Amino acid sequence: MGVRTGLDILLENASVLGRLRGVRVALLVNPTSVTRHLVHAVDALRAHDVDVVRLFGPEHGVRGEAQDMEAVGESFDPITHIPTVSLYGHTEESLRPAPGDLDGVDLVIADIQDIGARYYTYIYTIGLAMEACGAAGVPVWVLDRPNPIGGVAVEGNVVLDGFRSFVGMQPLAVRHGMTAGEAAVFFDRHCGWSCELEVIRMEGWRRGMWFDETELPWVMPSPNMPTLDTATVYPGQCLLEGTNVSEARGTTRPFELFGAPFVDAPALQAALETFDLPGCRFRQVSFRPKFQKHAGVTCAGLQIHVTDRERFQSLTASYCILSALLQGYPDEFRWREEAYEFVQDRLAIDLLLGDPVLRKGLEDGQDPVELAGLWGDGRREFDERRRDCLLYPE
Repeated sequence: MGVRTGLDILLENASVLGRLRGVRVALLVNPTSVTRHLVHAVDALRAHDVDVVRLFGPEHGVRGEAQDMEAVGESFDPITHIPTVSLYGHTEESLRPAPGDLDGVDLVIADIQDIGARYYTYIYTIGLAMEACGAAGVPVWVLDRPNPIGGVAVEGNVVLDGFRSFVGMQPLAVRHGMTAGEAAVFFDRHCGWSCELEVIRMEGWRRGMWFDETELPWVMPSPNMPTLDTATVYPGQCLLEGTNVSEARGTTRPFELFGAPFVDAPALQAALETFDLPGCRFRQVSFRPKFQKHAGVTCAGLQIHVTDRERFQSLTASYCILSALLQGYPDEFRWREEAYEFVQDRLAIDLLLGDPVLRKGLEDGQDPVELAGLWGDGRREFDERRRDCLLYPE
């Protein structure tokens, strides 16, 4: 039977379903909120006579139409026409439910597939909803789902206090090794996002599982997360968002492809091969993004092919990519200076890295492999707190 998600467990457990009788429920959902038979949570719960009175939509919207950092202003779900509140609008205040958004709601149920990297915003949307619900006295259930890149490996440093943003709102490692339910427990116990929380746990998931071992259907969590391959490289490759190099949004292989009009593909490949990175190889490519960076312009670059995902360390690989770009193209390569996730007074790369010392180290030509291993005291504290919040066995 494979893994059963929290949604499947809820629907198959008459006693748990019975607790929803007469309860006015708001759902925090997106396209991934489906049963193992691909029935959306809204439809599945309404088929069991659950009174779904409101939907909350994270970044990209309830149905996932919007691109990254595109404000969502939906007020009704286009399919069910249920009233909908966007939790990703034009301002930072829009990221959390306003007090009135919880009027007439007895319970919020959150069911969203996370990716396992601290930049991915869905867990923060759940956490901010928890905080708002705690203040309003509304309980929260989190229907848990697998961490698609596994729940064992943890990579990277912890974001520092002065560099918090919607791509790093809490002190998490870059690859955090938790499920959304475990992250919710972490937020409740250690981050002040407290509420009356219940996690409906999965059955059959073990920490070492990758998503393609769960027997669950893959539904794109966001428009530029089309495959598990994308998720595998994302913890490192998302750093390219903080540069003028394309992470290949606007192509069919985002984050695996990367490049720019000024890149010399053979030279970049040669530079990266000197690092002898485990579990991956690089292939020379050219591509033409249809939107975002370098839209309509041919970019030269590489595709990162993961050959051994257990040995591959995405963050280390991407530090090496950034180092090679900095050293190879000092006149053309730039850090992004535009506002990023509602923050205007910090470089996007500093928000993503979580510590400006790491950027400065890359700029100064320090060994990128060593820089990727600079975790600091915050990481040790995270590791201890994380162990306290794990819900599933190895």
